[in-house]
Amino acid sequence: MVSAGQRQRRSAEALWWTRAHWLEFGGRPSGYAKAVNEHLQEGQSGAAGEQVSVLLIADPGTPAALAERIADYLPQRLQSRDRPERRWTTCVRRKPYLPDEQADFADVIDTVDPSSEREDIVVYLTDLPRREDTLPVVGEVSADHLFALISVAGVGGVNIERRVRTVTELAIARILGEPELMPPGAARRFPCVQIEDGIRYFAPSGLRRLRLLSGMVRANRPWRLVTGLSKVLVGAFATGAIALATDTIWLFADTMGPWRMSAATILSILAMILWLILDHELWERPKSPEERDRSVLYNTATVATLTIGVVILHVALFCLLLFTTCLALPPELLSPILGRAVNFSDYLTLTWLLASIATIGGALGSGLEDDAAVKEAAYGVRQRQRIEETRQPSNEAR
Repeated sequence: MVSAGQRQRRSAEALWWTRAHWLEFGGRPSGYAKAVNEHLQEGQSGAAGEQVSVLLIADPGTPAALAERIADYLPQRLQSRDRPERRWTTCVRRKPYLPDEQADFADVIDTVDPSSEREDIVVYLTDLPRREDTLPVVGEVSADHLFALISVAGVGGVNIERRVRTVTELAIARILGEPELMPPGAARRFPCVQIEDGIRYFAPSGLRRLRLLSGMVRANRPWRLVTGLSKVLVGAFATGAIALATDTIWLFADTMGPWRMSAATILSILAMILWLILDHELWERPKSPEERDRSVLYNTATVATLTIGVVILHVALFCLLLFTTCLALPPELLSPILGRAVNFSDYLTLTWLLASIATIGGALGSGLEDDAAVKEAAYGVRQRQRIEETRQPSNEAR
């Protein structure tokens, strides 16, 4: 039976061996990776069995949450029937390394420096989109450096945890050179090409750009727009409450009809989105023709994020105002104004119009929010960092 102290001593010896023998292999990564794997198998097999450790580095936000969940059951998922003695260990670190979404894979390897980590394999999850020309990239793997880079945005916005887990297992299997560890059908589902520093995996064929866009929107977490912009919510609700006290609004709601009410709702949502984009400078302008495609992608993600967030805000306002209308406006007060008996559908119609008016009031209230609060509510952590980094040089130039 091997004690915990002996295991730690063996791991330390293995780590020292990899450092001491780096120059012995002439700096050739392939020889280094092969030698490390062979030494780990020799040094860690035996009574305690072979041990493989995986470090999951993740950007703050969605990637970090995914890494925590994946790390919990990754050892069970990677357990091989051919090697039942192998033991897997995982750990998670939250730290953003990737400075730019289009940084070269070799530069990412140099920045992360996986050879300096104690763990055997390093997997980095980022929510920044990676692309090759117009093709979304979901992962890049270097078996020589025992390193993988996975773009969470590239897998899409649906079943995101399952897809990221599949790509992670595929990358680890490729690093170790053990196809039996690959999830069934994963190699066919994610096409790959050989690159200078390893292998690059692309999103599955069919609606690739839509997958990438949905992944970017998911990383922005648009549902947080309601709770993140408190002044907008207060301003919108106050506007709706004031409009509720005006009997002219009651008559408008009774006579406008569903088509005009729908048009008012759409116009109010569009006004809110445009106000947020223009007042808080959320629209990206390309500085060169090469950046035009990227700006289109990010601007589309911004519009989609704000649209989902404002629609959720509109629904939340509708529910709050419906409760307020039913509580504050008795049928005895509403019926004489309309000249007929009222029922619950009249309250729904009135609230429909009030929510549209309140949304416009919320747009005005968004002007009271500072730019940092709006960006925090509308974007993910890495997207906000990217915006600040791109604007900092332009501000210094002024």
